[in-house]
Amino acid sequence: MTQVDPSLSARIGALLRDVPDFPQPGILFKDIAPLLADADGFAATVTALGPTEPVDLVAGIEARGFVLAGALAHELGCGLVPVRKAGKLPPPTVRRSYDLEYGSAEIEVPVGVLEGKRVLVVDDVLATGGTLRASVELLAEAGATVVELAVILEIAALGGRAALADLPPLRALVTA
Repeated sequence: MTQVDPSLSARIGALLRDVPDFPQPGILFKDIAPLLADADGFAATVTALGPTEPVDLVAGIEARGFVLAGALAHELGCGLVPVRKAGKLPPPTVRRSYDLEYGSAEIEVPVGVLEGKRVLVVDDVLATGGTLRASVELLAEAGATVVELAVILEIAALGGRAALADLPPLRALVTA
């Protein structure tokens, strides 16, 4: 796993905003909007999320992962595949249900674009690991090989990294 420059981690961390009790009481939401609004910080973040080996596609997890994955795919000169909430993509798709730290959800990916592709999965925050695990499993079911996972922020106290220990390598730019 590639080490993240501590000064970059500090710079990114300073651009994240805590929003208490969102989307429900007791949840401390990590807002990346200030980071996205800072041109230099956003550019440095996108570059730091890049893979350590060649990939064909960057998979972005809805919704904030889309922004990161789109910019990164453009920078890498590769394709993008969305991991969407169920019912948002035209058929055919494959779906997977999973648990969140405050509920459950269902995601899907398109069928017919992932077979034999090497994929980097990108998201904004790693909490319990449910979303990332479901995404990796779903992409594999659709025929892709996930080679790496990358997130801006890992909330270490929620144990997501341990829940993903059997998956491809994970890189977090900031750990809180």
